[in-house]
Parts: sequence; structure tokens; C-alpha cells
Amino acid sequence: MTDPERVSRCGPDVQRVDVIDPTPLQGRRARGVGPIRTTFALDVVFTELRAPDHASVRARGQAPGSAVEMTNTLDLADGAAGRTSLRWASEVTVSGMIASVGARLMQGAADKLTQQVFACIKEQLEAPAAAST
Repeated sequence: MTDPERVSRCGPDVQRVDVIDPTPLQGRRARGVGPIRTTFALDVVFTELRAPDHASVRARGQAPGSAVEMTNTLDLADGAAGRTSLRWASEVTVSGMIASVGARLMQGAADKLTQQVFACIKEQLEAPAAAST
């Protein structure tokens, strides 16, 4: 959940991740809504980290004519039958051209992206357990 290399593999269109030190990261990500595409340069920092069950992340980014700011919180808890429960919240503010042109499409695109990312993270977390059996 906190390994930038593993998590970045789950982000569609992530082009690069540079780990500055254990908490600040920089990355480039191509993203768009519908036919509008751009590349955001992002600065990402863990604002809270209580391993192994809690992380809060803030990301701010710029692209030509657009900007994004997001805060994400993830919490893990023991679930039924030896499973792990993941609770997450995200607040995203997009401004500029990409927001004004793609506003009607954003919620659907965000929902689809969120499902893809968490399906991939689940796969990444389960892979070591499956390999050891």
C-alpha cells in the first residue's frame, strides 16, 4: 500500500515515478477525460502514515492549462474469515481546460479508474500469498 513502485504499476498511464525520499514523490501521468488528454506533473506526499493500516496522501499537479489537487485516505482492517477490509476516501479538485471541457464525463471516468486501480492493488497484495501456497 505504501510502496511507490508497486502502487504506481496500478495507475493507468503513469509514465514515471521518482522517489525523492521515503515520503515525497514526483511523477508524470498522462490523463484525460473523453477525447481531452494531457500529462500532469504531480508532487505526491504521504501526509499521514501509520503502517501497516493507515495512509493519507496528498497530490498536486499541473498540466498545460489545467491543475489537479487530491487527498486520499486508505485504512486497512481485519475482516471476516481472515480477509482484509479496505476503506478509502478521495477528494479531487480539477481546474482549467480539462475540467471545463470534460466536466460531464469526469464522474464516470473517475469511477472506472478507481475500480481499475483497486483491482490492481488487490492483485498486487494477494500475489505474495498465492505464490507461497
